[in-house]
Amino acid sequence: MTQEIALGYTRLSTLDQSNYSLIYQEKGISDYCTHNDLMLEQVFTDNGYCSDTFDRPDYKKLEQFIKQHKGRARYLIVKSHDRFSRNLPEALLKIDELQRKYNIKVLATNESVDLDLDDPGVYLQRVISYTIAENELKMIRVRTKAGVRTSQLAGRYVCRAPFGYVNAKDGKTGIMAIDSKKAEIVRFIFKQYIEGSSFAEIRKAARKMGFDNFAQNAIQRILVNQLYAGLVKVSANKDTAEHMIKGLHQPIISEFDYWKAQNMLGLTAPKKSQPRPDFPLRGLLNCKCGKTMTACYSKGKRQHYMYYRCIEHGNKGFNGSNVHEQFERILSEISFTKKQINYITEQIKAQLNTETKDASKLSQSRKQQLKAVHKKIENVEQSYFEREIDLATYNKWIKRYSAEIGLLTSEIDELYKRTSYQALEDLQTYAPMLKNLKEIYLNASLTDKHKLIYGVFEHKLTYSESGFRTPFVGGLFEGNLLKAKEKGLIEINEISQKQPLVSPPIR
Repeated sequence: MTQEIALGYTRLSTLDQSNYSLIYQEKGISDYCTHNDLMLEQVFTDNGYCSDTFDRPDYKKLEQFIKQHKGRARYLIVKSHDRFSRNLPEALLKIDELQRKYNIKVLATNESVDLDLDDPGVYLQRVISYTIAENELKMIRVRTKAGVRTSQLAGRYVCRAPFGYVNAKDGKTGIMAIDSKKAEIVRFIFKQYIEGSSFAEIRKAARKMGFDNFAQNAIQRILVNQLYAGLVKVSANKDTAEHMIKGLHQPIISEFDYWKAQNMLGLTAPKKSQPRPDFPLRGLLNCKCGKTMTACYSKGKRQHYMYYRCIEHGNKGFNGSNVHEQFERILSEISFTKKQINYITEQIKAQLNTETKDASKLSQSRKQQLKAVHKKIENVEQSYFEREIDLATYNKWIKRYSAEIGLLTSEIDELYKRTSYQALEDLQTYAPMLKNLKEIYLNASLTDKHKLIYGVFEHKLTYSESGFRTPFVGGLFEGNLLKAKEKGLIEINEISQKQPLVSPPIR
């Protein structure tokens, strides 16, 4: 009987902090294919590419291979689904496309080779897995962003050093050090600009000195970079605006010369329409023409009135109080009933409990295997001490068993994380809040208001004389939004053809 052919895909990102090394992933895929009598023809690997997009070089090569050899491979195997993607909608679309166009089944190594992809339970399980993976990626990014800002507040620049500096180490901590030769070029650029030379003149002279950036705006980018004056830009957050502080690195030019250059450049950044608590929907509403709405106060006979206005049709405004009242009515309508929350909670708890039990069983099995490998090492050591084997043989087996120990230890650590009950605790804490989205919205900070809106609607809302409209509805809130549509509270352009994340009973 001819073996069916499988392809493998591995991925490691600099962000996702996965314990799955590329070697470990490939071994897991190879073992899976051996166990299921599949011929693993080729493994495609992306190292250092993020999981929220399929715009990865080796994944593109994988798709090209599939297109050129249509019908050859039957399976695409990944160690786990978060190696395939951490973007729920894109992952499901890709899986569907590979199955529909090329008859290729995407499987993780913890799934059966004869898994029925048309089974609604399988679909739900995958949706939950990808949702958890996507949430993990968002949490990692939040932690990374917070870490970067902490470094900024300490005066430390954590990214790649710009021209004139090199990345160095201060003990175990990264810091920028001056590259003396390139720093002279930076000083020359600032000096020439302040003295009145044109960009073209400066560019030509700087290239002769060794300036190797040939972009048209290269000189301007040097002149606007605050790092050369020893300053670090601290990102804005909900409490403070973006600002600059003294950095830990040594400046190449004086602050006086830097600010003089900024004044000459006249590059005062245009002020963006900043969100305000009294205009929580500013920046989130579109006019029916497609332009983003702004918000402001207009003076009436007795008081000032808030309005949302299209930046294109400034003569037409919508009373802000009415807009807010209509939006809050929508939130009240789409809030989940106790019955819906109980259903969703039980569905996710069942999935999490199953995954936890499976991980615990597998972890125990791996610990037994680890114990057996340690015993093998003891036997090899005993054989060497008793001169039953020579040094070369001893080293060969020790190297092999040490590699096995590394793989097993890594997998046990990963399985331990999967047995964490934190997700269940979070579910029990936050699920009941879905009963009153309006109350959550009204009591939330401006940043959290925006997160809630994006979480429910996913796209910008449109507002016109007829009220609110959303371009697309799908996912968890689909059923309740359709109810709101029936009551005339919101118009919907398109309804997803996919089964939603969880299908709560319509109240």
